[in-house]
Amino acid sequence: MAEGGDAATVAHEAGNAVQETPKAEPEKAAAAAEPAAPAEPAEPTVRTIVLTGHGGYDKLSVQQKPQPKAGKGEVLVRVKAAGLNFSELMVRQGLHDRMAKPPVVLGMEAAGVVEELGEDVSGLEVGQNVICLAQTGMWREVVAVPATNVFLMPEEMSYEEGAAIPLSYLTAYFMLFDFGNLRPGKSLLVHIAAGGVGWAATQLAKTVDNVTVFGTASASKHDAIKENGVDHPIDYRTRDYSEEIKNISPKGVDVVLDPLGGADTSKGLQLLRPMGKIITYGSANMVKGENRNLMKMAKTLWQSTSVSPVSLVKTNKAIAGFQLAHLTGEIDLVRSAFQDILNMYKDGKIKPRIDSVWAFEQVAEAMQQMNERRNIGKVILSPEKEPTKPAEGDAVPTSPIKKKKPSLFRRLSKRASRSKDEGEKKDEVKNAKKESPIKQEEPEKADDNKATNGHIQQTPEDEKIDGEAAKTVDGKVGEAEKAAEDSAKKIEDNVGEAKEKVEDAKKNVEEKLEEGKEKAGDLVQQAEEKVEEAVKQEEAPTEPAAQEEKKEEAPAVEEPEKTQVTIENPAETDDAKAAAADIVPADDKPVENEEKGAGDASQEAE
Repeated sequence: MAEGGDAATVAHEAGNAVQETPKAEPEKAAAAAEPAAPAEPAEPTVRTIVLTGHGGYDKLSVQQKPQPKAGKGEVLVRVKAAGLNFSELMVRQGLHDRMAKPPVVLGMEAAGVVEELGEDVSGLEVGQNVICLAQTGMWREVVAVPATNVFLMPEEMSYEEGAAIPLSYLTAYFMLFDFGNLRPGKSLLVHIAAGGVGWAATQLAKTVDNVTVFGTASASKHDAIKENGVDHPIDYRTRDYSEEIKNISPKGVDVVLDPLGGADTSKGLQLLRPMGKIITYGSANMVKGENRNLMKMAKTLWQSTSVSPVSLVKTNKAIAGFQLAHLTGEIDLVRSAFQDILNMYKDGKIKPRIDSVWAFEQVAEAMQQMNERRNIGKVILSPEKEPTKPAEGDAVPTSPIKKKKPSLFRRLSKRASRSKDEGEKKDEVKNAKKESPIKQEEPEKADDNKATNGHIQQTPEDEKIDGEAAKTVDGKVGEAEKAAEDSAKKIEDNVGEAKEKVEDAKKNVEEKLEEGKEKAGDLVQQAEEKVEEAVKQEEAPTEPAAQEEKKEEAPAVEEPEKTQVTIENPAETDDAKAAAADIVPADDKPVENEEKGAGDASQEAE
């Protein structure tokens, strides 16, 4: 009975399922016919050069980053070209204090096309070619820049030229015309005349009549810088530029632009004529090689000049410092100067030179080009350029960064270690043969039997020679290690001596300051005493007047009771006595004591 009930139940459920199936199918079909909800669009990204840390060229990489948006007062620009500056090399090595800590996007100048205008932006339109200037962040495909830092690009200007102008020409402009006050008939020294700033400074200087330009560069670049306007090119690698300038202009020059620092700043100061000016704007001497060189930094800082205001007063010279990055709050000043530069470009007075254009992926090679001083003019990065492979005979190599050869010390150490390992293995084989119970077969005398599996078996003589060679190598390694230790000790001693000198210098300065304070205090005290004496002399009466006052203040002789003697003129003694006698009344008879007192009074008055 239970089984029959279950069968009926199953049949009933099966019937209901059959009846419900036609209703379910249209619902599924309708659901399938409805379009799927659209997925949220992915946030757009742009290729960006990122500095991941301080160090070598490997710290730069191209990454995909979210595309920036134009905020209030900003302009969205698609970058066509971006400039590379020496300051970015210093930032990569950790020698620049203006940049944020990595990871950070570098780049301070670019040229491109306006894609979008933010709120409250006027005077610009979408599609216009513009030049952008910023503290950092220009090395990406799309950038958002404050409208105040965006300038319309002249129609005849290329994107590469637009990216080459801002930093180099603004820096040269402010140094020459604001700090330098360059005027007709003056002379100028431009270091690294083939670089971006040097090239710009030469052209801007030649917009002033009768200006003589001395320029330093390697000999291979002299023709180029002469065409650009340098009157006296000097090869700083083979000649002392200071002596060369004095041979041509014994009194020196009026303006020196110094991007080097260290000992060159001192030499530049010595080269100045009276009323001359040196403007320092960098420390290129600190950068040597791919990575930061602490010894080079220490040497540059140690050789840096220290000048007192008194010495400048005595020599009638001036020192100034400039860095465009520190003019962030003077946008009106920057815009005015940049407009002058663009007008000069339109008039054909200036024109930037493009040394080379590199893809974003080749930023390391571009930096190497500048670091090794191979460029003439500006080095440009382009997000649209495809990476190129090195061509045979290419004057500007684009090959990967060369790795340094291991030092002699490392090579000798490695060879000694290898020889030592081989010697230990040979000793182990010999010991194993001696301890083995199996009798070893004697090798045949034939030379051919020395070869086993393609390897030559060593004879005892060979082993002896190898042992002596290993000892020689070990000795050389020991000598090299000792020399390295001695060098390190000397460096430590030199550093210690330098620290002691610095401490002594500080102590001397402090002592001189104390002496100066004491001398100043003594001088002030002497001055106060002199002032007091002068005041006393002015207040003191003349000698005749003093005598009259003394006469008037002479003590009066008092007579007993009604008798009083007053001496008007002490010089006349008889008159004084007569006057004293007249004052006494007739009824009172004078006494001898009174006459005696009057006589004493007259003597005191005299």
